[in-house]
Amino acid sequence: MLYLDAVLRKNMQCPPIWFMRQAGRYHSHYQGMKRRFSFMELCKIPEAAAEVTFGPIMDFDFDSAILFSDLLFPLEVIGMGLRYDPGPKLDWHFSQISDAARLNPEQKSAQELVQGIAYQGQALRLIRKHLAPQKALLGFVGGPLTLFYYAAEGSHQGASAQPGNAKSGLRDGRFETFNKIIVPLLIENMCLQASSGADAIAIMDTCAGEIEPWLYKNEVIPSLHEVMTKFRSRHPNTPVVYYSKGTHAGHWQHLKHLPFECLGIDWNPSLAETLEEWGDRWSIQGNFDPHRLLLPKDAFRKELEHFFKPLIKLPREKLKGWVCGLGHGVLQQTPESNVKEFIQYHREVFQS
Repeated sequence: MLYLDAVLRKNMQCPPIWFMRQAGRYHSHYQGMKRRFSFMELCKIPEAAAEVTFGPIMDFDFDSAILFSDLLFPLEVIGMGLRYDPGPKLDWHFSQISDAARLNPEQKSAQELVQGIAYQGQALRLIRKHLAPQKALLGFVGGPLTLFYYAAEGSHQGASAQPGNAKSGLRDGRFETFNKIIVPLLIENMCLQASSGADAIAIMDTCAGEIEPWLYKNEVIPSLHEVMTKFRSRHPNTPVVYYSKGTHAGHWQHLKHLPFECLGIDWNPSLAETLEEWGDRWSIQGNFDPHRLLLPKDAFRKELEHFFKPLIKLPREKLKGWVCGLGHGVLQQTPESNVKEFIQYHREVFQS
């Protein structure tokens, strides 16, 4: 598989390509599914999740499929409720330490809680059964910090250190309390996915860049270490991808001792420089700006040329651990023609 070879930094062929949110609202296949199912049904009915997952593989020929699901379902199974109207909304927020009693009120073990997400395993088995063997299948979970931000505030937008907000929760005991429940569940969730056919598991930390590197080191790294280490002990041959939006070298230096293979980056760092400086430690995934996919055809073509120009100049050795993709997810208004253009341009450049 091109994807796994790249994640393990041994790919000397055309770099593999996949997009975060490659199955989503921009895609006519997904839109057709949404006329038949609610978002929750698309995630929880294994056959529907599998069908949505296959849409971009069939239409665009990405090198990897990724389970169609949502990172917030662990919050639902620990008692916070979850609905989509149309975006995600929890029934309540973990805004003060006394709310801890409402987390996992039935005091279930992580092994019991993960049964509430069993539909992910069923969907993965269906996908793997029908997915071409040369295509990789990715599973994913949210990072502990990102899930805490959602638990505390309902999102990670505009977070601050005011009392009750997520950032203050890193100091008032809420994050530590939350991790006692969520970390064992995430480990079980990752193991469920790996056992069900996922070739690699991504940890999506979309709010990691909301906090300073020193706070990231002191408060976030320990929970990541526990998740990765305990997962690795049970699935030593399943690579882990860690995507952290908004981070930079100041954050990444604290990741050096963690057991994961691939670092996903957003569109802000220079990809060529990141490959040069960090590519001997991890494979690198990213990082085209998804907003550029919204541009008209000619302007978009210029952005593609600008993006790929420094990468083409790198020695092929430096690209052996690169997974081509976006710095975040495909945006809703993205023209499908631009997705096709990106993939075609990428393959022409590296297969010539």
